[in-house]
Amino acid sequence: MSPDPTLPFAVGPRSIRALVDPVLVDPSPPLLLAMIEAYHEAAPGLVDPEPSTLHAEVSDRDSSVVASDPSTSNLPPLTVLASDHAVDTITEEFHSASRLAALTEPGVWDLLRLSEPQPNAVLASRTTGWVLVPVGGREDDGDADADRIGQWRRIGDDPTLRDRHAPVVEAAAERRLRSPSRRRVYESLRTRCGVAVADDVLRALDGERGRSGDDSLDLAGARRRAYVVGAHRGALDHDLRRACEDAGLGSSATFTSIKRTLREAGLLDTESVSQPVGRSRDRLVARGALAEADSPTAAVAAALDAVE
Repeated sequence: MSPDPTLPFAVGPRSIRALVDPVLVDPSPPLLLAMIEAYHEAAPGLVDPEPSTLHAEVSDRDSSVVASDPSTSNLPPLTVLASDHAVDTITEEFHSASRLAALTEPGVWDLLRLSEPQPNAVLASRTTGWVLVPVGGREDDGDADADRIGQWRRIGDDPTLRDRHAPVVEAAAERRLRSPSRRRVYESLRTRCGVAVADDVLRALDGERGRSGDDSLDLAGARRRAYVVGAHRGALDHDLRRACEDAGLGSSATFTSIKRTLREAGLLDTESVSQPVGRSRDRLVARGALAEADSPTAAVAAALDAVE
């Protein structure tokens, strides 16, 4: 059965697949998050894959087993015209940002920048369209009721809504995201640093999830964790930097700063390693508490304790 994202309406869930060429206009942060979650529930292997899922995909490719490509999953496409405020609110936290990136990177969602606020949030298709308001009252930015209840009421049944918003959609520019998807992070690290480093980085990124009240991992925190885990694993400095850059986690200068901080804390050194072709490269060597850590999350904790 094809994945079927559904949005929670007061009268019951509504399938996004049932809509023809749908567009979501000016969603609030809670509504945008609800739509991301709808796609996550329909296709978790695409939107928020577990390390074991990604590792299994690599194993299948290495053994010449033909595996399905999650990026071409039969999810219904969606055009999302969102304000910078709504997107920035969602992407402040790395995990929700990576879920959004997982939808935009393969083109399941076409994320566009809304330059002018609209009177109401709208979900419209070629055959119908509705104004969306939260159950419990008017939907303001960050409305506590909308966040808590997570349901919306459809108002109207207007097949002209999409055409009326067409000029705004056509004039909108693509909204680019700063945070990458989990799959992009994993694939970049696996390609340059190996499966073990890629697995450990995702485990370290996930180390903050599930802690009561802790949803504070931002992009800067994700960068630090990726580099610390690579150092703990003894990755080549050049390869780790390039992998993190390829993944979209940050620039070379960013990781130079992280490396310097770890050195000054006595957690990191380097050793020269000869290469079959070309000049020698520096391998990262964990020292002190970082060398003693027995897991990716312990390595991150050791680094944070030493530098904060």
